Amino acid sequence: MFYTLSGFFIGFLVGLTGVGGGSLMTPLLVLMFKVPATLAVGTDLLYASLTKTLGVFAHHKLKNIDWRIVKNLMFGSIPASLITSLLLNCYGLAQQETLSKIIQIFLGVALIFTAIAIFFQPLIISKALKAPEISRKKKKITTIILGIMLGLIVTFTSVGAGALGVTMLLILYPGLNIKKIIGTDIAHAVPLTLVAGLGHASMGSVDYYLLLTLLAGSLPGVWLGAKMNSKINDQFIRLILIILLISIALKLIGSNI
Repeated sequence: MFYTLSGFFIGFLVGLTGVGGGSLMTPLLVLMFKVPATLAVGTDLLYASLTKTLGVFAHHKLKNIDWRIVKNLMFGSIPASLITSLLLNCYGLAQQETLSKIIQIFLGVALIFTAIAIFFQPLIISKALKAPEISRKKKKITTIILGIMLGLIVTFTSVGAGALGVTMLLILYPGLNIKKIIGTDIAHAVPLTLVAGLGHASMGSVDYYLLLTLLAGSLPGVWLGAKMNSKINDQFIRLILIILLISIALKLIGSNI
């Protein structure tokens, strides 16, 4: 019951703010429910892949996905995710407790970067629109490198596919409509979180009962949050989210140093 309510709460915040559930769900599972970090990350990755699949169909129908960018991101992210999963598998079997602490510290750092990305996102959008266009070849290479970074960060912490991915795409593709940036980021997040989640599942780091109970609450939560989005001041939402993410990050880092 508590997991379902938590899923609803996180789903509501995701619908309200547009920030990926990994930034909120994994810390909640670790801090409030004392779920081991490795298990929380693995479960949240599969949770993210399933919830965001619905978004892909909606964005594809509205032509809000640039599949060329998705392909380039995947060239980097999928191999990076597989390698990271392999390393986690080799190291985690022997050092589960140490690995859990390391993940929590990295998760905290990723949350701080996510908060910074959210804070500066409006400025980044305005600056990116004025920036000179870079060549197609450089864009492709940089997009693949971005994919590698996201593959590593997301597989290790379950954070980054949302706010970090969108922010970096805004810098790389300033001429692209914001709706298309978001749709492209979601389309890339689905295969990435699925591959990363299956990697965690291969070493037993997924709680399937927890996954189902979270989904039962999150789906109606996302719907309600999206409905409320237009009625609440955007700057207020942004401020609350930044404070929340930094507070969680400091708690995660502080309790493991």
